Amino acid sequence: MAADALSIIPGAVLRNLSDKLYEKRKNAALEIEGIVKQLATAGEHEKITAVISLLINDFTYSPQANHRKGGLIGLAAVTVGLTSEAAQHLEQIVPPVLNSFLDQDSRVRYYACEALYNIAKVVRGDFIIYFNKIFDALCKLSADSDANVQSAAHLLDRLVKDIVTESDQFSIEEFIPLLRERMNVLNPYVRQFLVGWITVLDSVPDIDMLGFLPDFLDGLFNMLSDSSHEIRQQADAALSEFLHEIKNSPNVDYGRMAEILVRRAGSTDEFTRLTSITWINEFVKLGGEQLVPYYADILGAILPCTSDEEEKIRVVARETNEELRGIRAHPTEGFDMGAILSIAKRELNSGHEDTRIEALFWFFTLLCRYRVEFLVYLNDIFDPLLDALSDPSDSVVLAVLEVHARIAEESYHFHHLVSYLIQNFHTNNDLLEKRGAMIVRRLCVRLGAEKVYREFSTILESETDLEFASMMVQALNLILLTSTELGELRTLLKKSLVDSCGKDLFLSLYASWSHSSMATISLCLLAQAYSHASCVIQSLGEDDINVKFLVQLDKLIRLLETPVFAYLRLQLLEPGKHTWLLKTLYGLLMLLPQQSVAFKILRTRLKTVPLSENLKRTSSANPYSQILQVTEDGNRNQDTQNFSAINFSSLLQEFDNMQQQHRDHSKAQKESLESNSVLAILQFIEENILSTPAVATGKNSRTPHYRSRQPQPPVGSSSHWLPGGRLRAGAPPGTRAAVAPSPALTTPPAGLAGGGLASRRRALAGRSLQGAAAPASSRPSVRAASTSRGTPHRPVRPPPRRAAPPPHSAAAPPPTATAAGRQSAARVSRF
Repeated sequence: MAADALSIIPGAVLRNLSDKLYEKRKNAALEIEGIVKQLATAGEHEKITAVISLLINDFTYSPQANHRKGGLIGLAAVTVGLTSEAAQHLEQIVPPVLNSFLDQDSRVRYYACEALYNIAKVVRGDFIIYFNKIFDALCKLSADSDANVQSAAHLLDRLVKDIVTESDQFSIEEFIPLLRERMNVLNPYVRQFLVGWITVLDSVPDIDMLGFLPDFLDGLFNMLSDSSHEIRQQADAALSEFLHEIKNSPNVDYGRMAEILVRRAGSTDEFTRLTSITWINEFVKLGGEQLVPYYADILGAILPCTSDEEEKIRVVARETNEELRGIRAHPTEGFDMGAILSIAKRELNSGHEDTRIEALFWFFTLLCRYRVEFLVYLNDIFDPLLDALSDPSDSVVLAVLEVHARIAEESYHFHHLVSYLIQNFHTNNDLLEKRGAMIVRRLCVRLGAEKVYREFSTILESETDLEFASMMVQALNLILLTSTELGELRTLLKKSLVDSCGKDLFLSLYASWSHSSMATISLCLLAQAYSHASCVIQSLGEDDINVKFLVQLDKLIRLLETPVFAYLRLQLLEPGKHTWLLKTLYGLLMLLPQQSVAFKILRTRLKTVPLSENLKRTSSANPYSQILQVTEDGNRNQDTQNFSAINFSSLLQEFDNMQQQHRDHSKAQKESLESNSVLAILQFIEENILSTPAVATGKNSRTPHYRSRQPQPPVGSSSHWLPGGRLRAGAPPGTRAAVAPSPALTTPPAGLAGGGLASRRRALAGRSLQGAAAPASSRPSVRAASTSRGTPHRPVRPPPRRAAPPPHSAAAPPPTATAAGRQSAARVSRF
């Protein structure tokens, strides 16, 4: 075959074909073109095949670059010479040219582009069968390091595009996998090459690129974040064109593309997020119910974008969110309630307020539309909804209260909600102080004030933490007295003595309001139960009137000047008719410090009360014995039957019992605090004082023995002295008492001489507590010591802290171990 080719092509032509000079190679190629034309005309295709084989084997695969260049030019010349008959030889001609695209020599790659361009120009449509291989080669050449090669590749690329757009043999199905594989390439030249092909193919009417859009849509979105502005523009232009086609196309696979858009909506690139959200917005408008199975995914992409830093993204995301929420779908149509609730629950933890609010609106919307299905998932979302009540944003708290109010339409969920609120207020005092009023008021608006307050009262009635119960009742009472939303509840309470509904409400609140004396008084003033309010004031003990009480009283006095208690102030115009009201107010006045502002406010108000000669005197012994003379609400025309139905004596006993529990609790707390303080001091002594050698006794000790501190009676006067250094009754007038030694000083406390630290602590604690509990009358006094009569003697120096007690008398029992313990505790207090 090679011999036949050598006989066909002269040797000089072959030598010039491999010459280093381009002109000689070009002239040789022209001669080969003429030879091939003659062979084609004569139908000598075998000889043509031999010539092609010679050019491939001896030139294109030659190790010498000039030979490879000549071979490529020769193959192009053969194709040109064959003209219309070249198609049958393409299988032999094209592969070597494509192989040369990978040549290490850039000039060889350049001539390969030139050769393939000339070949394609001749065969045109017959060239399509090699399109995938040519496309792959061009994709690589578009990123070639040599600028000349890139230019040649671009020229070839334009020709191939023209051929494809004209051909009816192009297979888009075979091309798409090839395109999809290369869409994630990061090289900007390759990206530009790919976008160019997508745009060209999409412009061909007979090629349905829209149907294959999901295969390369993600790659296009990936190009939106490219560093090259030109590539971003080209990708955006391509996407805009596809979106325009989607709007006008009835059949679009929204589902597959929605998954891609959801992923891209979370991109860190701002332009990518904006484009994806814009697409989702159009999909929701166009797809409608077709997107129902993808609601959760779309919602997961939209909600975070509602708080995006970029305003354009926020606007589009919120519009899309509203569109999506407006679509009504039935759970049987693929509507995944659990998935949507899971997304909304996740976004409750978002760091952006707007996103959390939108998530709560979704809870509310789903609860209103699909209540039965919603409550199935309540166990999974109820705790996060409760936790949202502690959100730092007021708007979020109001939104979550709307959801809770909707859930709490069932009594079980309502009880659960109020119980949790009380528990949360218990553990988080800041929540009660900052949000308590807002939460309670909103629930009252949504669920009814009476229902809410009755439930709070029922739960607080059995609250074991008395301090918290008192604080919670005070908060609820303040809300009751100040909130405009609770006006109807106050009106109902005013009828407590004449209306059964008001009476029931009064009684239901009274049990828990008894935790706070001032709240109880306020409740009685609202209910116009003035005689009972006076009794409550009279029942207060010394321990009840503390700083907290006075603070609450100050608030009440100021509230009496507000419109809420306007009726009460007007009743003062008839003092004879409202005797118990006056007594109640004067009782409050007597409890206030005279220099306080509240005292001056109330005294000024009482000074304006008109004098009445007919003012009835009311006994303080039993106010309820005169209810027929002066009714509680001050209305003589009202029937007192309802008032009589309230057993105020029983209520007063209930109040006293509750207050006694509070007193006992406070006393126990105080004793526990004192005990802990004493134990802490004793532990300090044990660790820092008793453990040092200074306390030890012995010959080598730097401090004297315990007994060395005992005062000695004067010499010769032992008959006038009692044990402990006290004078005997009837001692001679000149005899002076010596300082009485403390039992705690004469002998070491039990447990200090030996034993473990724990036993020492117990011993010291026992003595100190006994001493602290001893009455003041039993404490010893200090008297000077002197020598006995007639015998000069230096007086013993008294101890610095305690002196000898006075002689015993019938009214004063002798000092006991308790007094000694007190002395020990007094010494301890110095540390």
